[in-house]
Amino acid sequence: MNESAIATPGVYVNEISVLPPSVAQVATAIPAFIGYTQDAKDADGNPLKLKPTKIYNLKEYEQYFGTVDLETKIEVAVILSSTTGVSSAIAKFTADPNQHNLYYSMRLYFDNGGGPCYIVSVEKTTTAVAFGDLEKGVKAVEAFDEPTLFVVPEGKYLSPSDHYKLMQEAMDQCFNLGDRFTILDVHEQLATTDLSMTAFRAAPELAGHFNYGAAYYPDLKTLYEYDYDETKVDLKITKDGAPVATAKLDTFKATEGAAYNAAKDAIRKLKVVLPPSPAIAGIYASVDADRGVWKAPANVGVRSIYDLVDNVTDAEQATMNIDTTAGKSVNAIRAFNGKGILVWGARTLDGNSAEWKYIPVRRFFIMVEESAKKATAQFVFEPNDANTWTKIRAMIENYLTLLWREGALAGAKPEHAFFVKCGLGQTMTAQDILDGKLIVEIGMAAVRPAEFIILRFMHKLQES
Repeated sequence: MNESAIATPGVYVNEISVLPPSVAQVATAIPAFIGYTQDAKDADGNPLKLKPTKIYNLKEYEQYFGTVDLETKIEVAVILSSTTGVSSAIAKFTADPNQHNLYYSMRLYFDNGGGPCYIVSVEKTTTAVAFGDLEKGVKAVEAFDEPTLFVVPEGKYLSPSDHYKLMQEAMDQCFNLGDRFTILDVHEQLATTDLSMTAFRAAPELAGHFNYGAAYYPDLKTLYEYDYDETKVDLKITKDGAPVATAKLDTFKATEGAAYNAAKDAIRKLKVVLPPSPAIAGIYASVDADRGVWKAPANVGVRSIYDLVDNVTDAEQATMNIDTTAGKSVNAIRAFNGKGILVWGARTLDGNSAEWKYIPVRRFFIMVEESAKKATAQFVFEPNDANTWTKIRAMIENYLTLLWREGALAGAKPEHAFFVKCGLGQTMTAQDILDGKLIVEIGMAAVRPAEFIILRFMHKLQES
């Protein structure tokens, strides 16, 4: 209360804050999904094209962006027998499935623990996947502060060079802004894992800022069934070795019920194949919420999938982890007997770096840097003196102490885990102060994942 305003006799209370300001921790796993959508309108009918839009669940996605286009390039062959009924029913695609996989990707993201995210609709799904459209989507995210992850699942349908060029642009933005991270898909799934890795690492478009991205391999065979148009599906029926009819699936619903139902069962066996990035984004969000961003998003099961496009062996993963030439580490997703399909890697692309080799270390520093930057903004134009320096040190030290108690920082004591320096003779010279600079130095001993568990066994001699 302003004492000069007191005019009436009585008792007045003035509350004086003695606690330092606090650091509000920023969100760590808010992906921006960039791609093509069936529609792009908000609740009032306003267009959402190239407008990053925050959603919280799949229902909201459907409300604003639609679902998925129906598949039309499916052919089913049904063989009937007069004695045994349906002998076989085989469905296949006569051409590649629809390239636009963003809706299925969102299902996979939410099924794997994903939460709030942004959707950037670059065009409608009637448009073919093109580098220029997706590039506009990446640039549209730059003006938004909250997204922390880049995911572009339809990048798989670009050429390898365009796909990696787009991923490099995303990582460049992550580096320039310092507050986001890119999840990459290995574009080509070739005959062997080694060939796929060779093609990936030979891509000249991936040229730098590797600690702001992580690559995953291989693609995932999901449990999702394709939505299709019965009026466009070709059904061929053969009975007792003789052709009966060839027509669209819907025309047999009333006349050939057994063949019709067998054909639909066969189509259900065609499962959607997706790149790993949507599931990985969901796992990032889930692990961050359950344990913290400092926990490696690995040794975690991938949900809503039943198989992998490629099964990686121990020897093959050894070459994926370490690349002495280009330093481009790739994280494997692997199937383990009795444990299911797990994410089995936690490295950034910068695999040869001692500092930024691990995803949780890079993302933890991004979180702390962004949180501290936002918290210290309140001190802009404050007096550049010891009082301000003390407040800043206390604020950041309190924040880091809380993180240390949660297990995010290594060290038996807080002073072993971090330091915060700010002041004349410590971080600033008299000239810095004259120039209006207030410099804070923060050092942190981030915990690193136990990537290799080494058990040593030896014979113990019998003692008499």
